[in-house]
Amino acid sequence: MYEYKIVPAPKKGLKAKGLKSPEDRFSHALCERINSEARDGWEFLRAETLPSEERSGFRSSTIVYRSVLVFRKARTQAEELAEVPAPVVPTGAPAAPPQPLIAEEDSPSSQAGPDPDDQDNSSAKA
Repeated sequence: MYEYKIVPAPKKGLKAKGLKSPEDRFSHALCERINSEARDGWEFLRAETLPSEERSGFRSSTIVYRSVLVFRKARTQAEELAEVPAPVVPTGAPAAPPQPLIAEEDSPSSQAGPDPDDQDNSSAKA
């Protein structure tokens, strides 16, 4: 089982000695971000470009595409076991039986009045 982390991809490059072109600076920024996450135990999985709906004005919205980096980390067995809820053991008196979901024939709601689709209704005139 894995745990996933998604972070925004860098939008512009980082300056570094010897890097002149924008492509080199961007690659350097991407490399720094991936290595930073790797030091914390995250494995780079992939880069994605996903749509995101954003407001643009009072009543309209537009679709903007965002680039993100996806990382994953293997979960330890202790972490997986910690998330499994403990079984609930009932204590005390037994629980009350569940209430029926369907109304009974003699319930007050079924005796509210005549059916509006009934043809022999005295208020309906032909």
